[in-house]
Amino acid sequence: MPELPEVRAQAHRLGEHFRGRLLDRFEALSFTALKTFDPPPDAARGLALSSVGSRGKHLLVGFEPYTFVVHLMQGGRLEPDVKQAAKPRGCLARWRFGDGSALLLTEAGREHRAGVWVLEGPVEGRSPLDDLGPEADEIAVDDLAMRLAASSTRLHGFLRDQRQLAGLGRRLANEVCRRAKLSPFASTRKLTEESVVALGAAIGAAIAESLEYEAGQDHMTRSAERPVRVHHRAGEPCPECGDVVRAVSYNAYTVNSCATCQTGGKILADNTTSRFLK
Repeated sequence: MPELPEVRAQAHRLGEHFRGRLLDRFEALSFTALKTFDPPPDAARGLALSSVGSRGKHLLVGFEPYTFVVHLMQGGRLEPDVKQAAKPRGCLARWRFGDGSALLLTEAGREHRAGVWVLEGPVEGRSPLDDLGPEADEIAVDDLAMRLAASSTRLHGFLRDQRQLAGLGRRLANEVCRRAKLSPFASTRKLTEESVVALGAAIGAAIAESLEYEAGQDHMTRSAERPVRVHHRAGEPCPECGDVVRAVSYNAYTVNSCATCQTGGKILADNTTSRFLK
Protein backbone atom coordinates (compact mmCIF):
# COMPACT_ATOMS: atom_id res chain seq x y z
CA MET A 1 0.00 0.00 0.00
CA PRO A 2 1.32 3.49 -0.78
CA GLU A 3 2.34 5.23 2.44
CA LEU A 4 2.80 8.88 3.36
CA PRO A 5 5.96 9.51 1.27
CA GLU A 6 4.54 7.99 -1.91
CA VAL A 7 1.19 9.74 -1.57
CA ARG A 8 2.73 13.11 -0.72
CA ALA A 9 5.19 12.95 -3.62
CA GLN A 10 2.43 11.95 -6.04
CA ALA A 11 0.28 14.83 -4.82
CA HIS A 12 3.13 17.20 -5.64
CA ARG A 13 3.63 15.72 -9.11
CA LEU A 14 -0.08 15.89 -9.96
CA GLY A 15 -0.39 19.42 -8.63
CA GLU A 16 2.54 20.61 -10.71
CA HIS A 17 1.06 19.03 -13.82
CA PHE A 18 -2.67 19.74 -13.49
CA ARG A 19 -3.07 22.83 -11.30
CA GLY A 20 -5.20 25.50 -12.98
CA ARG A 21 -6.95 23.18 -15.42
CA LEU A 22 -10.73 23.41 -15.56
CA LEU A 23 -12.75 20.33 -14.69
CA ASP A 24 -15.02 19.30 -17.54
CA ARG A 25 -16.58 16.33 -15.77
CA PHE A 26 -16.02 13.53 -13.29
CA GLU A 27 -16.78 9.98 -14.42
CA ALA A 28 -17.42 7.14 -11.99
CA LEU A 29 -16.30 4.13 -14.04
CA SER A 30 -17.15 1.62 -11.32
CA PHE A 31 -20.17 1.55 -9.02
CA THR A 32 -17.79 1.10 -6.07
CA ALA A 33 -15.79 4.28 -6.79
CA LEU A 34 -17.92 7.11 -5.42
CA LYS A 35 -18.51 6.91 -1.67
CA THR A 36 -20.64 10.07 -1.26
CA PHE A 37 -23.65 11.56 -3.05
CA ASP A 38 -23.93 15.07 -1.59
CA PRO A 39 -22.47 17.26 -2.92
CA PRO A 40 -22.48 15.57 -6.33
CA PRO A 41 -19.18 15.54 -8.24
CA ASP A 42 -20.80 17.70 -10.94
CA ALA A 43 -20.79 20.54 -8.43
CA ALA A 44 -17.10 21.03 -9.24
CA ARG A 45 -17.67 21.14 -12.98
CA GLY A 46 -16.12 24.21 -14.59
CA LEU A 47 -13.88 24.93 -11.59
CA ALA A 48 -10.10 25.06 -11.78
CA LEU A 49 -7.95 22.53 -9.98
CA SER A 50 -6.64 24.67 -7.14
CA SER A 51 -4.47 22.16 -5.28
CA VAL A 52 -3.46 18.55 -4.87
CA GLY A 53 -2.46 17.69 -1.33
CA SER A 54 -2.40 14.74 1.00
CA ARG A 55 -3.49 13.67 4.47
CA GLY A 56 -1.97 10.44 5.68
CA LYS A 57 -2.52 7.93 2.89
CA HIS A 58 -5.25 10.04 1.21
CA LEU A 59 -4.91 12.34 -1.78
CA LEU A 60 -6.83 15.63 -1.67
CA VAL A 61 -7.78 16.91 -5.13
CA GLY A 62 -9.14 20.41 -4.66
CA PHE A 63 -11.52 22.44 -6.81
CA GLU A 64 -12.30 25.18 -4.29
CA PRO A 65 -14.62 24.90 -2.38
CA TYR A 66 -14.89 21.19 -3.26
CA THR A 67 -12.36 18.47 -2.49
CA PHE A 68 -12.19 14.99 -3.96
CA VAL A 69 -10.66 12.81 -1.21
CA VAL A 70 -9.07 9.74 -2.78
CA HIS A 71 -7.95 6.67 -0.86
CA LEU A 72 -5.78 4.39 -2.99
CA MET A 73 -5.96 1.42 -0.59
CA GLN A 74 -3.61 -1.47 -1.47
CA GLY A 75 -3.27 -1.32 -5.24
CA GLY A 76 -4.74 2.02 -6.28
CA ARG A 77 -3.08 4.65 -8.46
CA LEU A 78 -4.14 8.17 -9.46
CA GLU A 79 -2.17 9.15 -12.54
CA PRO A 80 -2.41 11.16 -15.77
CA ASP A 81 -4.66 9.33 -18.23
CA VAL A 82 -2.58 9.43 -21.38
CA LYS A 83 -4.51 6.88 -23.47
CA GLN A 84 -8.02 7.77 -22.25
CA ALA A 85 -9.37 4.34 -23.22
CA ALA A 86 -13.11 3.79 -22.88
CA LYS A 87 -12.67 1.06 -20.26
CA PRO A 88 -9.09 0.89 -18.95
CA ARG A 89 -8.08 -2.12 -16.91
CA GLY A 90 -8.94 -1.72 -13.24
CA CYS A 91 -10.54 1.67 -13.85
CA LEU A 92 -12.58 3.26 -11.06
CA ALA A 93 -12.92 6.96 -11.88
CA ARG A 94 -11.76 9.65 -14.29
CA TRP A 95 -11.47 13.43 -14.06
CA ARG A 96 -11.68 15.05 -17.53
CA PHE A 97 -10.38 18.58 -18.02
CA GLY A 98 -11.40 21.21 -20.53
CA ASP A 99 -8.08 21.08 -22.36
CA GLY A 100 -8.57 17.38 -23.20
CA SER A 101 -6.30 15.96 -20.49
CA ALA A 102 -7.51 13.62 -17.76
CA LEU A 103 -6.69 11.95 -14.46
CA LEU A 104 -7.47 8.27 -13.99
CA LEU A 105 -8.01 6.32 -10.76
CA THR A 106 -7.27 2.61 -11.14
CA GLU A 107 -6.87 -0.28 -8.74
CA ALA A 108 -5.15 -3.59 -9.34
CA GLY A 109 -6.94 -6.75 -8.26
CA ARG A 110 -10.60 -7.58 -7.93
CA GLU A 111 -11.56 -6.12 -4.56
CA HIS A 112 -11.80 -2.47 -5.69
CA ARG A 113 -11.62 -0.95 -2.21
CA ALA A 114 -10.15 2.38 -3.37
CA GLY A 115 -12.66 5.19 -3.43
CA VAL A 116 -13.53 8.86 -3.86
CA TRP A 117 -15.36 11.12 -1.42
CA VAL A 118 -16.60 14.60 -2.44
CA LEU A 119 -16.60 17.18 0.36
CA GLU A 120 -17.48 20.87 0.40
CA GLY A 121 -15.53 23.25 2.59
CA PRO A 122 -12.87 22.25 5.15
CA VAL A 123 -12.12 18.52 5.12
CA GLU A 124 -10.23 18.06 8.39
CA GLY A 125 -12.21 16.11 10.95
CA ARG A 126 -14.73 14.83 8.41
CA SER A 127 -15.17 11.34 6.98
CA PRO A 128 -13.05 9.65 5.72
CA LEU A 129 -10.39 11.74 7.50
CA ASP A 130 -12.15 12.06 10.85
CA ASP A 131 -10.30 9.26 12.66
CA LEU A 132 -6.80 10.16 11.50
CA GLY A 133 -4.07 11.01 13.96
CA PRO A 134 -1.44 13.67 13.22
CA GLU A 135 0.82 13.31 10.20
CA ALA A 136 3.50 10.84 11.25
CA ASP A 137 6.38 13.20 10.47
CA GLU A 138 4.80 16.17 12.21
CA ILE A 139 3.99 14.77 15.66
CA ALA A 140 5.78 16.30 18.66
CA VAL A 141 7.71 13.95 20.96
CA ASP A 142 5.47 14.82 23.93
CA ASP A 143 2.35 13.94 21.95
CA LEU A 144 3.97 10.73 20.74
CA ALA A 145 4.87 9.77 24.32
CA MET A 146 1.29 10.35 25.52
CA ARG A 147 -0.17 8.28 22.69
CA LEU A 148 2.26 5.44 23.31
CA ALA A 149 1.53 5.37 27.04
CA ALA A 150 -2.23 5.43 26.49
CA SER A 151 -2.42 2.71 23.84
CA SER A 152 -0.99 -0.38 25.60
CA THR A 153 -0.25 -2.34 22.45
CA ARG A 154 2.73 -3.66 20.52
CA LEU A 155 4.88 -1.05 18.83
CA HIS A 156 4.49 -2.35 15.27
CA GLY A 157 0.71 -2.28 15.54
CA PHE A 158 0.77 1.20 17.06
CA LEU A 159 2.83 2.56 14.16
CA ARG A 160 0.35 1.15 11.63
CA ASP A 161 -2.71 2.49 13.45
CA GLN A 162 -3.92 5.49 11.44
CA ARG A 163 -5.81 6.79 14.48
CA GLN A 164 -2.47 7.24 16.22
CA LEU A 165 -0.21 8.32 13.36
CA ALA A 166 -1.40 9.04 9.84
CA GLY A 167 0.62 7.73 6.94
CA LEU A 168 2.68 4.76 8.15
CA GLY A 169 2.14 1.23 6.84
CA ARG A 170 3.86 -2.14 7.05
CA ARG A 171 7.08 -1.14 5.29
CA LEU A 172 7.72 1.99 7.29
CA ALA A 173 6.73 0.30 10.56
CA ASN A 174 9.45 -2.30 9.96
CA GLU A 175 11.98 0.33 8.96
CA VAL A 176 11.17 2.66 11.85
CA CYS A 177 11.56 -0.09 14.46
CA ARG A 178 14.96 -1.01 13.01
CA ARG A 179 16.15 2.60 12.96
CA ALA A 180 15.03 3.10 16.54
CA LYS A 181 16.64 -0.22 17.57
CA LEU A 182 13.39 -1.34 19.18
CA SER A 183 11.57 -4.64 19.12
CA PRO A 184 8.48 -4.45 16.89
CA PHE A 185 6.66 -6.27 19.69
CA ALA A 186 7.76 -3.95 22.49
CA SER A 187 4.92 -2.78 24.71
CA THR A 188 4.18 0.86 24.00
CA ARG A 189 3.52 1.56 27.70
CA LYS A 190 6.94 0.24 28.70
CA LEU A 191 9.06 2.36 26.38
CA THR A 192 11.56 4.57 28.17
CA GLU A 193 11.88 8.29 27.53
CA GLU A 194 15.09 7.59 25.61
CA SER A 195 13.30 5.02 23.45
CA VAL A 196 10.46 7.44 22.67
CA VAL A 197 12.93 10.09 21.54
CA ALA A 198 14.71 7.51 19.38
CA LEU A 199 11.39 6.40 17.95
CA GLY A 200 10.39 9.96 17.03
CA ALA A 201 13.72 10.52 15.31
CA ALA A 202 13.43 7.21 13.46
CA ILE A 203 9.94 8.08 12.18
CA GLY A 204 11.16 11.40 10.82
CA ALA A 205 14.30 9.91 9.26
CA ALA A 206 12.51 6.98 7.61
CA ILE A 207 9.87 9.24 6.08
CA ALA A 208 12.44 11.81 4.94
CA GLU A 209 14.53 9.15 3.22
CA SER A 210 11.53 7.67 1.43
CA LEU A 211 10.18 11.08 0.48
CA GLU A 212 13.54 12.14 -0.98
CA TYR A 213 13.67 8.95 -3.04
CA GLU A 214 10.06 9.19 -4.19
CA ALA A 215 10.38 12.87 -5.12
CA GLY A 216 13.16 11.91 -7.52
CA GLN A 217 10.89 9.61 -9.52
CA ASP A 218 8.45 10.58 -12.26
CA HIS A 219 5.76 8.16 -11.06
CA MET A 220 4.49 6.51 -7.90
CA THR A 221 6.87 3.62 -7.28
CA ARG A 222 6.02 -0.01 -6.69
CA SER A 223 6.66 -1.53 -3.27
CA ALA A 224 9.73 -3.44 -4.47
CA GLU A 225 11.39 -0.21 -5.63
CA ARG A 226 11.23 1.65 -2.32
CA PRO A 227 14.26 2.00 0.00
CA VAL A 228 14.35 -0.70 2.69
CA ARG A 229 16.85 -2.30 5.05
CA VAL A 230 14.79 -5.03 6.70
CA HIS A 231 11.31 -4.95 5.15
CA HIS A 232 10.78 -8.09 3.02
CA ARG A 233 14.49 -8.93 3.38
CA ALA A 234 14.21 -12.05 5.53
CA GLY A 235 17.31 -14.21 5.17
CA GLU A 236 19.50 -11.32 4.00
CA PRO A 237 22.19 -9.71 6.18
CA CYS A 238 21.30 -6.62 8.20
CA PRO A 239 23.13 -3.70 6.53
CA GLU A 240 24.20 -2.36 9.93
CA CYS A 241 25.44 -5.41 11.86
CA GLY A 242 25.45 -8.30 9.37
CA ASP A 243 23.09 -10.51 11.37
CA VAL A 244 20.37 -12.23 9.35
CA VAL A 245 17.06 -10.38 8.97
CA ARG A 246 14.22 -12.49 10.34
CA ALA A 247 10.47 -12.55 9.85
CA VAL A 248 7.35 -13.17 11.90
CA SER A 249 4.55 -13.92 9.45
CA TYR A 250 0.84 -13.27 9.76
CA ASN A 251 -1.90 -13.97 7.24
CA ALA A 252 -1.94 -10.42 5.88
CA TYR A 253 1.58 -9.10 6.54
CA THR A 254 5.09 -9.88 7.80
CA VAL A 255 7.09 -8.22 10.55
CA ASN A 256 10.81 -8.05 9.78
CA SER A 257 13.55 -7.27 12.28
CA CYS A 258 17.19 -7.78 13.21
CA ALA A 259 17.74 -9.59 16.51
CA THR A 260 21.18 -8.07 17.10
CA CYS A 261 20.07 -4.47 16.48
CA GLN A 262 16.60 -4.59 17.99
CA THR A 263 16.13 -7.34 20.58
CA GLY A 264 19.49 -7.90 22.21
CA GLY A 265 20.05 -11.03 20.17
CA LYS A 266 16.78 -12.69 21.15
CA ILE A 267 14.96 -14.20 18.18
CA LEU A 268 11.25 -13.56 17.82
CA ALA A 269 9.26 -16.75 17.24
CA ASP A 270 7.80 -17.20 13.77
CA ASN A 271 4.19 -18.00 14.63
CA THR A 272 1.23 -16.08 15.94
CA THR A 273 0.63 -18.26 18.98
CA SER A 274 4.09 -17.88 20.45
CA ARG A 275 4.92 -15.72 23.41
CA PHE A 276 6.52 -12.71 21.76
CA LEU A 277 9.34 -10.70 23.24
CA LYS A 278 7.88 -7.71 25.06
